[in-house]
Amino acid sequence: MYKVPYGKGELAFDLPPGMRGTVIESKTVPPIADVPAAIAEALAEPVNSPPLRELARPGDTACIVFTDITRASPDHLLVPALLAELAATGVRDEDITLLCGIGLHRPSTPQEKLAKLGAEVVARYRVIDHEPQNPAALVDLGTTEFDVSRFTFDVSRFTFDVSRFTNGIPLSVHRAAYDADLLIATGIVEPHQYAGYSGGRKTLAVGAAGEAMIAYTHGPQMVDHPGTRLGRIEGNPFHEAISEAARRAGLRFILNVVLDDDKRVVAVRAGEPTAAFLELVAFARELYEVPVLQQYDVVIGGVGFPKDANLYQASRAASYLFFAPTPVVKPGGLLIIPARCQEGAGKGVGEQRFFEAMRDAEDIPSLLAELRRTGYPPGAQRAFIMAKVLEVNPVIIVGAECPDIVRQAKMIPATTMEEALGMATEVLGPELDVLIVPHALLTLPVVQLA
Repeated sequence: MYKVPYGKGELAFDLPPGMRGTVIESKTVPPIADVPAAIAEALAEPVNSPPLRELARPGDTACIVFTDITRASPDHLLVPALLAELAATGVRDEDITLLCGIGLHRPSTPQEKLAKLGAEVVARYRVIDHEPQNPAALVDLGTTEFDVSRFTFDVSRFTFDVSRFTNGIPLSVHRAAYDADLLIATGIVEPHQYAGYSGGRKTLAVGAAGEAMIAYTHGPQMVDHPGTRLGRIEGNPFHEAISEAARRAGLRFILNVVLDDDKRVVAVRAGEPTAAFLELVAFARELYEVPVLQQYDVVIGGVGFPKDANLYQASRAASYLFFAPTPVVKPGGLLIIPARCQEGAGKGVGEQRFFEAMRDAEDIPSLLAELRRTGYPPGAQRAFIMAKVLEVNPVIIVGAECPDIVRQAKMIPATTMEEALGMATEVLGPELDVLIVPHALLTLPVVQLA
């Protein structure tokens, strides 16, 4: 009997006769027993930085950028610890803004703010959502070098003027972050499709960026770049762009964690954004990257709460497995992703753009050609990524509460794992090698072919 996450529970299944199953998970390390104590220690001894109590002064304004509900960052522990440090220096409550870095996701609900921060924090401090499409809420940080001139963008598809950004990435950030005397970010360091590893500067540089910046950092030239790879930060243009954006915005301090497969904190660092992030990346690589000796006919990737709430987020499991340093599934093989998708494709503007691009495409080859020719607005990059996956490997979504949306998005809905595995038998035959990755957004299979 095998098990993978599904919503807040699990989905159990057996493989049919003839299928040979292999399970891989991230390495096991002891979780931190006393997380608040570990956070306090990290804040007392930050990496390559004075403690926050020495950076802040009475009368300063401060902005803490935290992750939205789609990220499992334990902000209910991280943010109060940062607030206590600021209070100890004399920074007033009314001079602190807590900015939810939603990127182009939907705004966070009052209930989600409570879940992320706790009732006391929400009642006491100014808590706001980022506004990526509101020019008045953004500060222009200039452009950074990245040649996009070989692409012709359909300006009518954007809410901003792309004509002035033909030779660089337009950097921007929420005004509350830029105007603060002290800018801080929380986050989790884990494998990421474009940044290599998330966390560090990304909570600010993407979560609080304007639509134009998100468009270019997620555009076809960036996504097609060989350096934009899962698990890679060296020579990664996406990582370089968000690093520069965070520098120009004035990010001075981060508090980040690494989680295990059960979302327990196993490492925490605070300090200067680059140095603290790199220490956690080194830890995360040892934890998440797992060698496998072959490619597989079928790969089953688990997601679970909160990422399987919508198809936009859940589909990351398929693309993570496909865009591992070497694709873990054979060409023509199947990717099977159990996911509730109770929010359908997703309710945010970016999530809706993903769905519309997938739904309206005649087929996958024409979708790829069109997106490469015209570019796409932010959010639709997930359509581009999934089209690259679907060009090679069909994707089956199991247990989705929106099978019609799955079908319109050019993926295959299945009610049960048994149905999905039966499809695999029909397409590929009964004798199959199957890889089960219960936590496909964390565990990074590294194929080591002889």
